Amino acid sequence: MRILILGLNYAPEPVGIGPYTRGLAEGLVERGHAVSVIAGKPYYPQWRPYAGQAKGITTAVENGVTVTRVPHYIPATPSAARRLLHHASFAASALRPDAQVAGAAPDLVFTIAPSLMSVPVAALAAYRARAPLWLHVQDFEVEAAFATGLVGKGGRLRSGALAAEERILRMADHASSISPQMCAKLVDKGLAPEQVYQLRNWSTTQFDFASSDSAAYRSRWNLGDRKVALYSGNIANKQGLDVVIEAARLLRNRTDIAFVICGEGPNRANLQAQADGLDNVQFHDLQPAEQMGSFLSLASVQLLPQIMGAADLVLPSKLTNMLASGRPVLATAEPGTGLYAEVEGCGTLTPPGDPAGMAEGLVRLIDDPDGSARYGDAARRRAQERWSKDSILDALHARLCSLQPAA
Repeated sequence: MRILILGLNYAPEPVGIGPYTRGLAEGLVERGHAVSVIAGKPYYPQWRPYAGQAKGITTAVENGVTVTRVPHYIPATPSAARRLLHHASFAASALRPDAQVAGAAPDLVFTIAPSLMSVPVAALAAYRARAPLWLHVQDFEVEAAFATGLVGKGGRLRSGALAAEERILRMADHASSISPQMCAKLVDKGLAPEQVYQLRNWSTTQFDFASSDSAAYRSRWNLGDRKVALYSGNIANKQGLDVVIEAARLLRNRTDIAFVICGEGPNRANLQAQADGLDNVQFHDLQPAEQMGSFLSLASVQLLPQIMGAADLVLPSKLTNMLASGRPVLATAEPGTGLYAEVEGCGTLTPPGDPAGMAEGLVRLIDDPDGSARYGDAARRRAQERWSKDSILDALHARLCSLQPAA
């Protein structure tokens, strides 16, 4: 098939949606499809333009994928209004190359949400090419914006935004999301069950956990033999990382435990201010992909906080590699949510927004090395069973081929 993918985030962004859109595009090329991508200029998670990017619209072939990058507005401080402008500017910039690629008559147009605002652009391309439109939802960004407090909770604003979201979702001929609960939400929002497909994110198999050695990290960061509670990824409102700082405050007398937070994002400066005076908390930047095996193996416990109400709106992409690292996961999630179901049996779950619960859960894991090892083994098995990249992309390839009319 000739496939056009329209998505704001793409490589070389190291975290979030970008690596999965790149993996999707390159995986489809490996399976014989011709893939073109229209993406934004890289900016995430720092919310700053990457150095060395050419200005204007650029096109290059990257690992078999024809990638067109378009300029867009990147807010240094991404408030709700600035995010809207950010998404709108990408949608507007994508119109011209979108029309050009659509003129080459792709067999399928595949678009990623976020950004939901670019879905109408993808729908226009699909209409021009007389091709079906496939919408893949990584985050339910409208509900997440209200759940995280990014947008006020006004009834009229919320109902209007949700109504607009449903209209946009129904533009798709096919839709997918990354967990059973998020797929069910697509049906709740008006799509037919037969239109909906589960397309999971995957663990990154090139990270070598088997032969990893975290000694260099321990030496560089003066960790000694302390047990490490590790968070790595984006630092924004929906992560609810305040609970980690407060748990560290409660455990400041446990000199055998260190909290390490690695990442970038709009909430990092605020979080560092909250942690001022806590000598059991360290902040570092995101680590290079080639060191990820050793870096994630630094953890005694992988931390995955999330705020109340967000567990079925997003499924953190970082979870897959946390599990693959073979370390127990300490997540904040309510029973019955998608995140709870994914982590259960692979670590400890505590209520969102409960620092004492997180502190107690962490101590249980640290003080029970045999139990933690069993959880870690279960985590590694779960990553292999549920998040195998080849299996996920092979199944998607079969699904896409089934959409083609018989010759």
